[in-house]
Amino acid sequence: MAARPSWEGHLRLSLVTCPVALWPATSEADTIRFNMINPRTNNRIRMQTLDAGTGEEVARSELVKGFQVAKGEYVLFDKEELDAVKLESTRIIDIEKFVPRASIDRLYWDTPYHLVPAGKTGIEAYAVIRAAMEKQNMVAIGRLVMSTRERICAIEIEEGGLVLTTLRTAEEVRGIDQVGFPDLPKPDPKMLQIAEKIVEQQSGDFDPSEFRDRYEDALRALIEDKRKGKPVKPAKPANDDTKVVDLMAALRKSLEGGGGTRQRAERFVAAKAKPKKAGGRTRAA
Repeated sequence: MAARPSWEGHLRLSLVTCPVALWPATSEADTIRFNMINPRTNNRIRMQTLDAGTGEEVARSELVKGFQVAKGEYVLFDKEELDAVKLESTRIIDIEKFVPRASIDRLYWDTPYHLVPAGKTGIEAYAVIRAAMEKQNMVAIGRLVMSTRERICAIEIEEGGLVLTTLRTAEEVRGIDQVGFPDLPKPDPKMLQIAEKIVEQQSGDFDPSEFRDRYEDALRALIEDKRKGKPVKPAKPANDDTKVVDLMAALRKSLEGGGGTRQRAERFVAAKAKPKKAGGRTRAA
């Protein structure tokens, strides 16, 4: 299925407006998804909506939404009542302020979209807004309505255009102080020196093409084997090399390139290389 814009409207900075469209910057279309099948008939399973108290089936058209206020107690809403508070889409992304990118904690970043001009009308205004943002090295903060919900968003420069990322709200983000993080000891200077050398050895630029979903590749190889009627061999139990007895010895071994976990990963990729050509696919970076 051809990609479609997720949203179309206008980008507005004060009195400057231009038509734009949001295109999803990520896709899960190629991710493997399984259906529940009855192995005796090879038919898909149809889920039923049953009343938890009586066990009777209820037609979906008869269902309403409810919010639980106490155990077994719900406030019920029909569609018309919920529509009363639905935000009407203004089809406008209003830029409200500009902030340094570093001031936005990465926990708040949510879903990215390519923000592109929609047609030739207003493309000059789009170019002016983008150029001003690039010169000031700032991120625009705005809001838009998507699927009846208002979303805060950040707009930043990308090569040749702009990228809009929806942001999570403060209520959706959990701080590290809420997860019981322990006090960290001061590192041993000699261990720290070795660890810094390991970091230096493994430093480089990020290249997404270097990283693949090995489980996804293995699933595709497994599916291809099953299609061809090949027997599935049970997985061998992995050796547990995560128990560190001597931290200094482990650091020195890592510095010499003796990382067991990395070696196992490399062996796994090499073992799956041939099946991947038969039943896999190349994933876009």
